[in-house]
Amino acid sequence: MRKVLASFLALMFIGFAAGCSSEDAGEAAGGKTEVVFWHSMSGDLEPVLNDIVADFNQTHPEIEVKPVFQGTYEEALTKWNAAAGTKDAPTIMQTFEVGTKHMIDSGKIVPVQTWIDKDKYDVSQWEKNIVNYYTVNGRIYSMPFNSSTPVLIYNKDAFREAGLDPEKPPLTYSELKEAAKKLTKKKGKETERYGFSILNYGWFFEEMVAVQGGLYVNNNNGRSSDATKAVFNGDEGKCVFELISDMYRDGTFYNAGQNWDDMRAAFQAGKIAMYLDSSAGVKTLIDNSPFDVGVSYLPVPDGVERQGVVIGGASLWMMKGSSEKEQKAAWEFMKYLTTAPVQAEWHVRTGYFAINPAAYDEPLVKEEWAKYPQLKVTVDQLHETKSTPATQGALITVFPESRQHVVKAMERLYEGIDPQNALDQAAEETNRLLQEAGN
Repeated sequence: MRKVLASFLALMFIGFAAGCSSEDAGEAAGGKTEVVFWHSMSGDLEPVLNDIVADFNQTHPEIEVKPVFQGTYEEALTKWNAAAGTKDAPTIMQTFEVGTKHMIDSGKIVPVQTWIDKDKYDVSQWEKNIVNYYTVNGRIYSMPFNSSTPVLIYNKDAFREAGLDPEKPPLTYSELKEAAKKLTKKKGKETERYGFSILNYGWFFEEMVAVQGGLYVNNNNGRSSDATKAVFNGDEGKCVFELISDMYRDGTFYNAGQNWDDMRAAFQAGKIAMYLDSSAGVKTLIDNSPFDVGVSYLPVPDGVERQGVVIGGASLWMMKGSSEKEQKAAWEFMKYLTTAPVQAEWHVRTGYFAINPAAYDEPLVKEEWAKYPQLKVTVDQLHETKSTPATQGALITVFPESRQHVVKAMERLYEGIDPQNALDQAAEETNRLLQEAGN
């Protein structure tokens, strides 16, 4: 009988909730304004995010932020596409950087610039080289959140063993090739240690093109007007693919596949002496490696002036269907996230950059950098980045799909296909995607 009564009351409640006016939407228990926050922070990152949210809720009793894990960036975006514009949509959505144009073109978001202007908020306190990515036509569309860039990771002990200076990592392609040859160890026909590796992941290719000043697509990377053509198969992209092809053919390059954990495990096991990884993974890598780990900038082709790196990671978007009250509460949460003490905790506990550079002056960060000087290297590379369309990053709606074609092209290199041909095929597929999307 109790079960029947409970079911009846539940149905009554659902019916009452459905009949509520839109003004009641976003009301949590106790009259608090509810902010539903969809995110993709898994593993060790989720508890850090939950702790920060709990601190915010405690210090802002009128607001209740509810973090809800939605799977990977791709999975979360698929769910959002189905829910956007409905009552099931979140107030805040975390989306990876390559989803930027998709979110803008959806018409379902409120640019954070709206609230920046309303609040007369000073965005100069945010890291310019991070904000640049999410700025389109002078407007900031989303709030940078978990930001990272690629860096060169290397085994200092292996450097010493090979007669290389562990404090002088390779900065050019010729230096990289030379070091890789010395670091590669063979036992008969078996290779015990490879000199270098890059994960078969489009992000690393994009970064190695951008650091040379190369564009991914035309029209200033889709920032002066919608991109209509891929240009990553130009000289810059060819340099990257030839580097991989040459080193693989020489036996100094390890095919790491597409799994991040497998690549990191290979490095920690001494199978790879140098490789590219995300700056956000540096601290964990240092803690779990049985040798001295070095961190350096992305290498560039000989004679090329370094331009810097493009921001990776994700940002936070505000939803259009939310009430004014919810948006205001969401904005309060976003501002809280970017305060120096919160960003100091985020940087130290996750390895992601601080959106607010003032965080680097916090005692917590200074203590961490004293223990992990490698973290400062990642920040220095970001700060030395020049603001250009190349380092701002490309804006296309079909970025995730284009990346997959680049990955296939990278894998073809191991089959001996000509680098330019492999690149051209990926560019042609991207052009087809752009045309179909009316990008």
